[in-house]
Amino acid sequence: MIPPIANRFVAGESPATALEHVRRLNERDVAGIVNLLGEHYETRPPVRSDAAEYRALARDIAASDLEATLSVKPSQLGLDLGEDVFRETLADVVDVAADRDVFVWIDMEDHTTTDATLDAFEDLVTEHGGGIGVCVQANLRRTRDDVKRLADVPGRVRFVKGAYDEPAAVAYQDADRVDREYEALLEYAFAHYDGGIAVASHDPAMIDVAIELHEEHDTPFEIQMLMGVREAAQYDLAAEYPVSQYAPFGDRWLSYFYRRMTERTANVRFALRALLDR
Repeated sequence: MIPPIANRFVAGESPATALEHVRRLNERDVAGIVNLLGEHYETRPPVRSDAAEYRALARDIAASDLEATLSVKPSQLGLDLGEDVFRETLADVVDVAADRDVFVWIDMEDHTTTDATLDAFEDLVTEHGGGIGVCVQANLRRTRDDVKRLADVPGRVRFVKGAYDEPAAVAYQDADRVDREYEALLEYAFAHYDGGIAVASHDPAMIDVAIELHEEHDTPFEIQMLMGVREAAQYDLAAEYPVSQYAPFGDRWLSYFYRRMTERTANVRFALRALLDR
């Protein structure tokens, strides 16, 4: 059983509980981004199992007419076993989802996975003509070039600040600099992208920037936040703008919750504040 402090951030242990959570979100005009917890598999069986679960989820989402997307991690789909394994497994999931008009987000992990993730995304989304999204991280020094590269690629791009503890050689270490990078990336995307911009941030300042850019350029966008964090704000924003909530589920909730709390000291404070902001 998931304890109360964690179940605010995790949508249960089964697909049924996750989809029921999404149904409740939809009633408040918030879409769901469903993620089965799991990552960094070193053998094939869990890769196959999680991929099968995602294919089943795509079928269930389509059959239930929920407003929901899927979000997968590269290392969950076999990247640690080889780029070929990852590409093959991801393609299997995307093919099933695309046949049912279910959108698939590809999460971004640490900087060592960036090239493989972007390459797989670009190939698959071009093949399908859309229906897939990828995440980019503002703290990485390379991301401005990546965002320019993706400007003419079909699909969507999710913008995050970045939560991994990356070395200074590849990532900005100063929080103010990361904020400036995030804002610059949004400015470029709203000016050059046709649509499909996802602003994944709990920072009110960055959300205000996105809204201003949307009003200036009339570029479609959505706001994405985590389950359990600033949920009152999510519902308020959903009255005017598209909002999606990242809702993870599964029996690996403990490692997810622990990592969220230990990635950065600020996350602990964020979690404690989130318990009050509901």
